[in-house]
Amino acid sequence: MKNYEKFAAVYDSIMDDSLYDLWTDFSLRHFPKKKDAKLLELACGTGIQSIRFKQSGFDVTGLDLSEDMLDLARKRAEAAHLDIPFVQGNMLDLSAIGTFDFVTCYSDSICYMEDEVDVGDVFAQVYQHLNSGGIFIFDVHSTYQTDEVFPGYSYHENAEDFAMVWDTYEDEAPHSVVHELTFFIQDEDGRFTRYDEVHEERTYDLLTYDILLEQAGFKNVKVYADFEDKEPTATSKRWFFVCGK
Repeated sequence: MKNYEKFAAVYDSIMDDSLYDLWTDFSLRHFPKKKDAKLLELACGTGIQSIRFKQSGFDVTGLDLSEDMLDLARKRAEAAHLDIPFVQGNMLDLSAIGTFDFVTCYSDSICYMEDEVDVGDVFAQVYQHLNSGGIFIFDVHSTYQTDEVFPGYSYHENAEDFAMVWDTYEDEAPHSVVHELTFFIQDEDGRFTRYDEVHEERTYDLLTYDILLEQAGFKNVKVYADFEDKEPTATSKRWFFVCGK
């Protein structure tokens, strides 16, 4: 296996698998029943969620910025005998990708946008590529999560062939954090190679998201929290937006 494949595999191994079931269940509850619905999964990563959607009966396309992640996604779909197109691209420009009945963007991927202008641009792109009556679902960190839960967060993992250190700090912009990740991954010859990654995430208050969605054209927006069909509270960690065109 190439190093990046190991790296992506490590990503998958530290991800809580049950989250994919929760994202799938939430989606199925909030998408209208539609035969052979076309679904675009933004920031699809290594394809686990795309496969769940395909197995649920959707005609799925996955899009991600990372060709390395997509290589793994293609292999994963092939191993499952599923035909899923995985497209390398940026969610700030969906012009080459056609239109869809449903669009998802999970795992707080919207929080990786640089600022609210970019967030608004993503919403506008999605709106333009949704069919009439289409639904867009995404999740983001709540401001409680970025302001109270994340700062000072530390997670360490030691496995036989890799080790990981993950520390999170408050960043300068309001409701923003920096995740510093260090991986030690074992090569074929038994030596460990170090990889460092910095992930910057930012969220906004509910009103900002509402305004940006309205400016993009979305008329019917509902907000839920933490994978449940309940309104957010002061201590909800993850907000879910279900937006109709």
